[in-house]
Amino acid sequence: MGIVGEAANKEANRSVSEKKPTVVFVLGGPGSGKGTQCANIVQHFGYTHLSAGDLLRAEISSGSENGTMIQNMMKEGKIVPSEVTIKLLQRAMTESGNDRFLIDGFPRNEENRAAFEDITKIEPAFVLFFDCSEEEMERRVLNRNQGREDDNIETIRKRFKVFSESSLPVIEHYKSRRKVRQIDAGRPVEEVFESVKAVFTSKNEKAD
Repeated sequence: MGIVGEAANKEANRSVSEKKPTVVFVLGGPGSGKGTQCANIVQHFGYTHLSAGDLLRAEISSGSENGTMIQNMMKEGKIVPSEVTIKLLQRAMTESGNDRFLIDGFPRNEENRAAFEDITKIEPAFVLFFDCSEEEMERRVLNRNQGREDDNIETIRKRFKVFSESSLPVIEHYKSRRKVRQIDAGRPVEEVFESVKAVFTSKNEKAD
C-alpha cells in the first residue's frame, strides 16, 4: 500500500473513532426492502447511507491499485478481506462530514463484525433487521428483475442460504446484547416505514 496510504488510513481510523459517530447496521435478505427504507431514513433522519457493496464497486471503477486487487479477488471467487471493506467504510465516513451512518449489507458474517469493532473501536447503536419470509423476498426479487439471468430462482435461493448461514449469527450476537430492532418487512413499504420511524424516534428521544 505504501507509507502515504498507510498514513491516510491511520488518519481516517483516528478521525472516525474520535468523533464517536452513531452507526446503525442494516441487515436483511435480498428483496427485504432495506434499500428503499434506507433512502427513507436518510431523508427523514439525516443519516448517511453507506453500502459496502457500492463502495467496493466504486473502488474497482476508480482504477486504483486497491480497486484492481479487489477486482482480482472477486474474479477468483475469493472473499474480500474485512479490513479492506472496513477501510473503505472509514474513508467514506470521514469524507461525508456527517456523524450518523447507516451501514447497509455489512457485517456479512461474524468475522466482519469482530473486525469492524476491533479496527474502528465503534459498536453499533443498534442493528436494524428487516425480517421477511423467503417466499415474499423471492416474489419481490423475481418481479423487480424480470429478464435478468442471474436472478433465476436457483440463484436467488442460494443468496438466501448464504444470508441465513452468514448473517443470522451476527443478528444473534447483537440480540444477546439487546441491540437488534427487528422489523416485519413483509408488509407494504409505507407500513414498514412507520415501524422504522418508531425505532429512530425513540432512539432520538433517548439521546436527548
